[in-house]
Amino acid sequence: MADRLNILFITADQWRGECLSALGHEMVKTPNLDALAREGVLFRRHYANAVPCGPSRASLHTGMYLQNHRSGTNGTPLDARHTNWAKEAAKLGYDPVLFGYTDTSQDPREEDPDSPWLRTYEGPLPGIRPVCMMGTWPTPWTDWLKGEGYEVPSDIRFAYGHRAPGTEYEDGAAAPRPLVYPKEADDTTFLTNRTIDYIAGSDKPFIAHLSILRPHPPFVAPEPFNAMYDPEEVPSFRRKENAEAEGAQHPWLEHQLSRKHFRAPANERKLRRLKAVYYGLMSKVDEALGRIFTFLKESGRWDNTLIVFTSDHGEQMGDHWLIGKCGYFDASYHIPLIIRDPRREADGARGTEVDLFTENVDIMPTMLDLIGAEIPVQCDGASLRPFLEGRAPEKWRSEAHWEFDFRDPADDSAEKRLDLTMHQCTMNVIRDEKYKYVHFTKLPPLFFDLEKDPDEFVNRAADPAYLPLVLEYAQKLLSWRMNHDEQTLTHISLTDDGPVARPATRY
Repeated sequence: MADRLNILFITADQWRGECLSALGHEMVKTPNLDALAREGVLFRRHYANAVPCGPSRASLHTGMYLQNHRSGTNGTPLDARHTNWAKEAAKLGYDPVLFGYTDTSQDPREEDPDSPWLRTYEGPLPGIRPVCMMGTWPTPWTDWLKGEGYEVPSDIRFAYGHRAPGTEYEDGAAAPRPLVYPKEADDTTFLTNRTIDYIAGSDKPFIAHLSILRPHPPFVAPEPFNAMYDPEEVPSFRRKENAEAEGAQHPWLEHQLSRKHFRAPANERKLRRLKAVYYGLMSKVDEALGRIFTFLKESGRWDNTLIVFTSDHGEQMGDHWLIGKCGYFDASYHIPLIIRDPRREADGARGTEVDLFTENVDIMPTMLDLIGAEIPVQCDGASLRPFLEGRAPEKWRSEAHWEFDFRDPADDSAEKRLDLTMHQCTMNVIRDEKYKYVHFTKLPPLFFDLEKDPDEFVNRAADPAYLPLVLEYAQKLLSWRMNHDEQTLTHISLTDDGPVARPATRY
């Protein structure tokens, strides 16, 4: 174990893929992540495989597409028969630890009926040891705040958005109201401090998953990050003249825009304030990560630690009049990925960028590959190791794929409004450099010409000139699903000589 790699696996929640200054973003500044990219590999076309948090993280942690792990919504149990990167790493003697949350809904068949994990979707990933677990209920942080003499709301869930007194930006203030706590005491700093403390006290190779809430809502940042970006200067919103015109694109979109929780605020100043603070929270995360990177260097661990930085999904932030993450638009699925591989074999690839399509299902195979663990057959993704070593894989995907399950076991409004059953509340998406095809179980499809229409405003699915392409991409999507049907035991045959297995590849 002494010469084994350490892994620092970092996820920042709800981070849009273009929001890195290394990618030339017109406003967001991320100097520490930019420096990480210069020493590692930046993946420009990286995508989540599902939204919201629970389904996306199920794919991230199991290497499986939603069609196979079937944890389709926040609260849908993740089948206990599936393994994950933490369980597989533990087989090699690692002690996988968690700082933050994994949003794993536990399999009720594996839990005692009185288990507290059956009353929340924010359970821990099986196989991981929570050292500092935070989610909707940030108990470790709020307990620490109280111990330091800070005031904490009676409902500690509101601590994340506990703003300083005063007037808000849309009501005339010069800048968005800040978090009441200073930057040295906010939730991001607290969680990164706990991670540093753990690593500093570890005398064995470690695998630590740092799962930071930000820039996820509430969009409230500590000073000076609340005022770091001028709301009047944020990039404009990619949307039609009003939500009604936007919703005319498709019945699902019309339904989604009818839901208050997902419809962007009509107040332009408020929406600009949210976007500016969203950027500020990113810069706050970047600052915190810079402290961890400095600690790893100063403690002599930098050259033996694999660092993976990504997100669970993106954020609409007013585009198409939507807020949050949902549906089929790129803004909800395109996310950052930076990997710094400390091995000498990776020296030739440092500072490079990858333009091929990569997905969150590739993260588990990559981490397991680099620590010498076997990659389970269940994984739909593939190791990114060739890219990290400056080699082009012999075969690689030419598209990105994702799924969105918009059923709600507690609310049948979508089913009634769209005349669907609960199991018909699903969509599949395939997109490449030129086109995007969206297939619904029982609703009309969508087809976008991304070269002519990069903002996805014009549905070409019924345009006679595009019908051959619509058919081609519908067939591609069907082939993709067939190629990725769950196949845990399909490479095994029982014979007179006992079980015989043959390794299988997907690409």
